[in-house]
Amino acid sequence: MPFFSNASSMTLPKRLYSAAELLLGGLVLMTVGKGLPQLMATSANWWVALAFYTFISILVMVFWPHGSLGWANRVTLARAVLVALLAGALAANAFVEVIWQWLAIAVIALLLDGVDGWIARRTKSHSLFGARFDMELDALLILLLCAGLLRLESLGLWVLMIGGMRYLFVAASWPFPWLAEPLFESFRRKAVCVWQVVALLLALTPLTSHLTASLLAISALLSLLYSFGIDVWWLSRKTHRS
Repeated sequence: MPFFSNASSMTLPKRLYSAAELLLGGLVLMTVGKGLPQLMATSANWWVALAFYTFISILVMVFWPHGSLGWANRVTLARAVLVALLAGALAANAFVEVIWQWLAIAVIALLLDGVDGWIARRTKSHSLFGARFDMELDALLILLLCAGLLRLESLGLWVLMIGGMRYLFVAASWPFPWLAEPLFESFRRKAVCVWQVVALLLALTPLTSHLTASLLAISALLSLLYSFGIDVWWLSRKTHRS
């Protein structure tokens, strides 16, 4: 589209183009949310959804100074809209009565996870920002699914460890900077991430028994502990070798 391809040659600050696309994403959120009145049933649902989207938008404005987001990041932004709706529906437990709608939105967000990467490869528009944007949305999606599972199945607060471990890892890197060193590319890490989402989605369906939901959640937690354990071990060895 000419508007986006010529953006860098225009005199307006580049961040205005980012802001315009983020505003458009907000309008999409409002439109989709209006079409899901049972999920966005109360003002609390709207406030939470908009707060999540606003927070994400602020981070994008801070860390993306290049103007137009590009098609890969636009797909990731669409995922951010869906994640914000999932967060909003948790307020006042609105998602419980329309759990299939809530799960459908989560599945779409999961499917789009592969689309943005495919577009980035096809358009040769890889960026550290795009990879981090995508990864943080994955982490947030998993945490929201854990919160939903905690409400529906009453598995105990331990289930939040599945979604919270990523944030604990980041927090641990503050006193131990070696944990923040770059990691090698890993299919294992991606597979574990996908399995977490799939296991949580299966555990959340009304067709799944409490026992099966518990086993699925435990499998997600154990696979995550295994994956993080390998990464911590590798980073530790790398630090000691250097």
